Amino acid sequence: MSNLLVNQRDQEFLLFEQLGIEKLFLTETFKDFSKEDVLMMLKEAEKMAINEILPTYAAGDKEGCVFKDGKVTVPKCYHEPYKKYVEAGWLCPTQPPEVGGQGMPVIMATANFEHCYAANFSFLMYPGLTHGAASLIQYFGTDEQKNKCMYKMYAGQWTGTMCLTEPGAGSDVGALKSTAKRLSDGTFSISGTKSFISCGDHDLTENIIHLVLARIEGDPSGTGGISIFIVPKYRVNLEGGVGDLNDVHTGNIEHKMGINGSATCTLNFGDDGNCVGELLGKEREGLKIMFHMMNEARQEVGMQALGHASAALEHSIAYAKERIQSVPIWDMKNPDAKAVPIIQHPDVRRDLLWMKAHVEGIRALNYFTAYCMDMAKAYPEQHEKWQGLVDLLTPVCKAYSSDKAMEICSKAIDVYGGYGYCQEYPVEQYMRDCKISCIYEGTNGIQALDLVGRKLGQNKGMNVMTMFGEIGLTVAKAKGTDELKIYAIRLEEAYNALVDMTLTLAQLGKSSSFLIPILNASPYLDIFGDVLVGHFLLQSAALATEKLKAIYQEKGVTDSRGRMRALIHENADVAYYSGKVAAAKFFAVEILCTVKARCEAIKSEEKIPIEMADESFTC
Repeated sequence: MSNLLVNQRDQEFLLFEQLGIEKLFLTETFKDFSKEDVLMMLKEAEKMAINEILPTYAAGDKEGCVFKDGKVTVPKCYHEPYKKYVEAGWLCPTQPPEVGGQGMPVIMATANFEHCYAANFSFLMYPGLTHGAASLIQYFGTDEQKNKCMYKMYAGQWTGTMCLTEPGAGSDVGALKSTAKRLSDGTFSISGTKSFISCGDHDLTENIIHLVLARIEGDPSGTGGISIFIVPKYRVNLEGGVGDLNDVHTGNIEHKMGINGSATCTLNFGDDGNCVGELLGKEREGLKIMFHMMNEARQEVGMQALGHASAALEHSIAYAKERIQSVPIWDMKNPDAKAVPIIQHPDVRRDLLWMKAHVEGIRALNYFTAYCMDMAKAYPEQHEKWQGLVDLLTPVCKAYSSDKAMEICSKAIDVYGGYGYCQEYPVEQYMRDCKISCIYEGTNGIQALDLVGRKLGQNKGMNVMTMFGEIGLTVAKAKGTDELKIYAIRLEEAYNALVDMTLTLAQLGKSSSFLIPILNASPYLDIFGDVLVGHFLLQSAALATEKLKAIYQEKGVTDSRGRMRALIHENADVAYYSGKVAAAKFFAVEILCTVKARCEAIKSEEKIPIEMADESFTC
């Protein structure tokens, strides 16, 4: 069921067989939805992605955004798909109907959006950032601010941005220099420069609502003194009408490695002393408010990475089945041997299985996190548990997904060989577009520090212990399945090493060796991600094994290995479930076996990178 973007069969398995999202539809919160609705929306999302968004992918990359006479234009091919996208209601499907949404479960929207992310994430950034900015106004804005801005943003009539980064304040947001001066009418005069602002200027809509971090004159330095302001490109009257330019000027756009259809801008606020903004929420709570959008954006970046990885995998498999090259290694001495599709060559098969296991694993990780959001909403009495899992997994979704997606895209190029390095095929663009997912919305190093420094200890450690409990259940179930027992033991060994490593980091963090957790935050996140993916893959393999047994019993196949293998070629379900089992086994042997050794390396408490002199890095 591949459309060269997303394996829909795997989506459906994950949604209905592994996660069992139908239980959401039994709750008061999501009672208006059904499995039939999910399947229908997936088809609509596929149509939108294939028919409207995908044709903009290569064309938008080639044309890019243009900065001329102080204005930015996006690729011409973006305009009509954008109109169709917002008219079809894709901008805010999870929001309540009263603000223009459908009240859709996040997990349902996540599955739908995977198609679109895989088709062209540069395009999706415009409505995606708009949704995030509008949601902040929805949750923290006044009724007047909602009436002036939010409804038009949710309708896609206006777009939105998040303006944090400055030339001298990137990851260190607290070092920002943008200021806000109080005006007599309760508004503020905004002054400052913001850089690397995604979708910061364009010609898709008549107005752009910027959410700008700045420090009110007299407020303390650091993150605690930051406030957030609504700063429209064009001023807005009480009725929501567009007025004069609000002294917001575009300085330039960046010329980037990828996502060329997304305008990455430098924005200058108040060069003429005439930029007016309104405070959003309370004073000095700007970063706290912005983090609501940042967390949503980080989860979205995890899905961006998945989209690129999924498309790279699907294209690679299709190419490997068609590309004829060389005789099989076991037939090299046969003068009559014929060249075969490269998918029959062991090294290519290994790469493809590595890619498949990781794509399916990060899909499960991101979908599970979305599902936890819905569970937190649908079961208020369990909110702390489910929201705790969301908080814990968000940095892993962002960092692990993007790091592995880059490797997947790289391997896709390897599968294509020289052709993969050329623009004739899409995999080189997948890799270029994917790289930014490791960097923006907080670099992956920052995500690792967030995990180790904040999230592991959150809620007195209960969040991580809840996740560990889920992994333990998977181990126990898989150990009871003969075919999976030895692979379950691999997961158990990795899981035990991770638990021990987590406790060790907590102890080191309170000792004179407190730099060890900081130095090894990224390796730890990678280990955590590997164990999570191993858990999801083995969980799916246990389910797939049960499904296979039922099919074999129905077909009257019991002990015949040959007949079981023959069914793979005849029965799509057997082929799919067998692939799930193979991916879990491969990941256990290939990845989980390394976890204990990597944990031991961290526990050795080596400080070589810290102790090495700056001068020794190069001479």
